[in-house]
Amino acid sequence: MSDSEVESSAAPLIEHLAELRNRLIRSVLAFVVGMLISYTYSTPIFDFLASPICTQLIDATGECGLIYTGLQKGFTTALRISMFGGFILAFPVIGWQLWQFVAPGLYQREKGAFLPFLLASPVLFLIGASFAFYAVLPLAFDFFLGYQNLGTGSAEALDGPAAVGITFLGTIDEYLGLTMKFVMAFGLTFQLPVIMTLLAKAGMLSAKGLTSTRKYAVVAILMLAAVITPPDVVTQIIMFTVIYGLYEISIVMVKMVDRKREAQLREEGYYDEDEDESPAPEAKPKPVMAKSAKAKAEAEMPILEIVEDDDDDDFEADAFDDDNKPT
Repeated sequence: MSDSEVESSAAPLIEHLAELRNRLIRSVLAFVVGMLISYTYSTPIFDFLASPICTQLIDATGECGLIYTGLQKGFTTALRISMFGGFILAFPVIGWQLWQFVAPGLYQREKGAFLPFLLASPVLFLIGASFAFYAVLPLAFDFFLGYQNLGTGSAEALDGPAAVGITFLGTIDEYLGLTMKFVMAFGLTFQLPVIMTLLAKAGMLSAKGLTSTRKYAVVAILMLAAVITPPDVVTQIIMFTVIYGLYEISIVMVKMVDRKREAQLREEGYYDEDEDESPAPEAKPKPVMAKSAKAKAEAEMPILEIVEDDDDDDFEADAFDDDNKPT
């Protein structure tokens, strides 16, 4: 390969790397801007995130309060909130930059197939995060806070030992970590139909394969629910039910993709439905061919035998006929 050919092949790679750098810089700038905005409003954002547990605490004790046990915990909590909010605010920009980088390498047909999933992904993430925040977290906090014992009784009233007061003193970093874990986990699990459908469009998955591996998927979903959720049965069952329901929805969507691909192949003539229905032709025995005159002549030719001469260390070739008589 000449130097000019090497330079011409390296030029497109350099252009792609330069474009990737520009897209990454814009995405990082959008994240930093979103992070600064979220840091400015970190207190209202934390009040909003703490509303599920505050509702339970107010119902139980009449007040809501969280503590932090380290001098820097307040600042680190505000920083985590700003990073979390910055990613959410910058996600549309990041997704658009990703699309602008990938789209030039796709055909028009591929763009039409990929763009709806790109738009559906943030919507499904928002649905999953809202489900976790408004449905799952209140149930989990109600379960955990049920072990409080305010100890309002006395020895005379109880006719026995005084009740020991057990009060929840939650830290802001612990609560924020648990809440963000729930929100991110449910938001990502709601991406399952999008991922499965894209893999089916790429030809890497089929509805038949997903159906045949359903029992293994159930075990995997149970293990995932046990790892993601806290150690209580209620949230684990909710998590399992949601993920398994999304798995079944994914199978339905993959079936639609398979049918569409099959119809397209049938229209283009690459798929013949009669091939699968028609029985395979029976193998016919090969006819035994009669020996030709040439084969008979070769069979009647004399056989040469190599005989070693002991005296002169030479080899002699003696001809014998079919009856092993010297000619």
